[in-house]
Amino acid sequence: MDTSILLFTRDLRVRDNPALAAACGAGRVVPVFVFDDAILGGPFAAPNRVRFLLDSLADLRRSLTELGGDLVVRRGDPARETARLARETGARSLLLADERSAYAARRLARLRELGLEVSVLPGITVVPPGDLTPASGDHYKVFTPYWRAWEEVRWRPAVDAPKEVRLPSGVEPGALPRLAELVPGTPSPDLAPGGETKGRERLEAWLREDAAEYDRVRDDLAADRTSRLGPYLKFGCVSPRELAGSAPDAFRRQLAWRDFHHQVAAAFPGLPRRDYRPRGQTWKDDEDGFAAWRDGTTGIPIVDAGMRQLRREGFMHNRARLITASFLTRDLGIDWRLGLGHFNELLADGDIADNAGNWQWVAGTGNSTRPDQVMNPFRQASRFDPRGDYVRRYVPELAGVEGARVHRPWALDEDRRRHLDYPPPILAPDDR
Repeated sequence: MDTSILLFTRDLRVRDNPALAAACGAGRVVPVFVFDDAILGGPFAAPNRVRFLLDSLADLRRSLTELGGDLVVRRGDPARETARLARETGARSLLLADERSAYAARRLARLRELGLEVSVLPGITVVPPGDLTPASGDHYKVFTPYWRAWEEVRWRPAVDAPKEVRLPSGVEPGALPRLAELVPGTPSPDLAPGGETKGRERLEAWLREDAAEYDRVRDDLAADRTSRLGPYLKFGCVSPRELAGSAPDAFRRQLAWRDFHHQVAAAFPGLPRRDYRPRGQTWKDDEDGFAAWRDGTTGIPIVDAGMRQLRREGFMHNRARLITASFLTRDLGIDWRLGLGHFNELLADGDIADNAGNWQWVAGTGNSTRPDQVMNPFRQASRFDPRGDYVRRYVPELAGVEGARVHRPWALDEDRRRHLDYPPPILAPDDR
């Protein structure tokens, strides 16, 4: 019976996992996840994401065990650990999900040098990067034509979870490490739990309760009725293809944006580091301004609420992400890369392509067709948090301020301002 190795990367699920289904259908399989020291020592190894990852791997191990297998856990270089497992088990083939980041491309090149038959299968996006290309170039640079093509393409069929996982005898699975063994620091106190089980529970609850209203409520900051599926998509605990088949049109468009950024990053690997469309901006060196933004002490309540939600939950409402990113880059004039770096430190769903693509879109250096667009935080607050409930939820100093006045606390009478213990705005409204 043939033996193959399945290298899990960002596809930590058993349902609709084409690589897992193919490996199990071919014979015995060694499902393995390698903690890569090259990632653990870099900026994307943050406590929130690593905690979420460990949850997801523990859940994946339980699922594989129920199917008769196990999850093999190793630490080191993925190519070296894969070669070692191939020697130990006599495996001749390797399967993994199709990922197109610069790091993933380097990893795949090294894996192809091992002499194994390597199969790369879809599963990380709805439509794999490169499957849709315009007649005029190697990738779509504007979203709308990409969206039209994305809507028309025939998606691959979703696949069932395997009925059995046959692990070769004699393979030592290895223990999952503790968080402190991988990264320093403490996760956000209200970080969501990871794993396919929790991801499917969240998906089913959202489809049942909120999905039909998504287009109407997705920008309502206080309602908090977005899917919150970002981390589960980031780690592949939920299948984007399966989600696309059940979500409403407005949400499918968000999945298309995710795929769009992945195909941009595949064609432009420098997306997290370099301007996609340089516009000659001169960024300010403003350490105090950046610190106030990072800590949620700008004195602009809607901005501070978003930044404090991020620190508390490892998550931020998408509308708040746009507002806070615009404030940093457009109002404070601070380099988008600094904002991206801070988001990467805390976001459980810190997807390289999507996060960088959105930051560049807001900063005017990316794929936006309106590169000079600025989001006025006061207008945004009035429109998307009209009663101020979102601000009061995350900025407790303002909990006693009634209604929309919470967005302009400096306009309160002097006695009330003195008792708020909330900083004055670092940019006065008249200076905007």
